[in-house]
Amino acid sequence: MTAMKALVVYESMFGNTRRVAEAIAEGLAPIGDVSVSRVTETSHAQVIAADLLVVGGPTHAHGMTRPQTRANAVERADRPGSGLVLEPEPDRRGVREWLDDLPVSGGWAAAFDTRATMAPFLTGRASRGIRARLRRKGRVMITRPESFLVGGSNRLLDGEEERARTWGAQLAAEVTSSTRAGTG
Repeated sequence: MTAMKALVVYESMFGNTRRVAEAIAEGLAPIGDVSVSRVTETSHAQVIAADLLVVGGPTHAHGMTRPQTRANAVERADRPGSGLVLEPEPDRRGVREWLDDLPVSGGWAAAFDTRATMAPFLTGRASRGIRARLRRKGRVMITRPESFLVGGSNRLLDGEEERARTWGAQLAAEVTSSTRAGTG
């Protein structure tokens, strides 16, 4: 079987979604060529070349981030005593805008998010909006969207990075199986 290309694209403000994206990429390693890229640094050519596109972002205000929710996150981190640490260059443009600008292309996709530990009906899930936009761009979803949980101190819960690695491995197995079966 020929090595496949997987691309994991993420948006992250405080590093949680980046850590999940990196763990997913580790789990995807059996596919062959796996790259991880910030949403602001990902070209259309990279996306078109990917057999599997995995996209994730933080959940803000019940869905994907928007300019105002990203600005609010920066303000929260700047408050004295917040304990929040922004990524070195927090994303000024998010997954929402990036996906809207993508050209239509085929291939498989999967969506993930990071969100607070409360029930999804209280927090929302960015991954649902990501999934919808990926479908509109011609991607075939290989699995249901997945959420990775962040605790009250705005840190990934224990075990979430390992769960992301396992999810990445499951994605790799599903894509490999679908390729052998000739589906997708």
